Amino acid sequence: MTTDIAETGVAAEELKQFIERIERLEEEKKAIADDVRDVYAEAKGRGFDVKAIREIVKRRAKDPKDIEEEEAILELYLSALGMT
Repeated sequence: MTTDIAETGVAAEELKQFIERIERLEEEKKAIADDVRDVYAEAKGRGFDVKAIREIVKRRAKDPKDIEEEEAILELYLSALGMT
């Protein structure tokens, strides 16, 4: 039985299409996450430090000015604690 807008106040078919699109995208997102995990595992297997690679990937995604500001704050804090 197909419920339509006249019966429920909701465009059931349109809602179903949105949900199905979201489900497909979630499946694709999981597949991509699995691929990324595989690449990290491959890098680790080749002797690379995955923690460092993750940090590099994170930094490359940021604006250079944001990185500069974060590093300046970190230096200030380290200096205040006598760690530099």
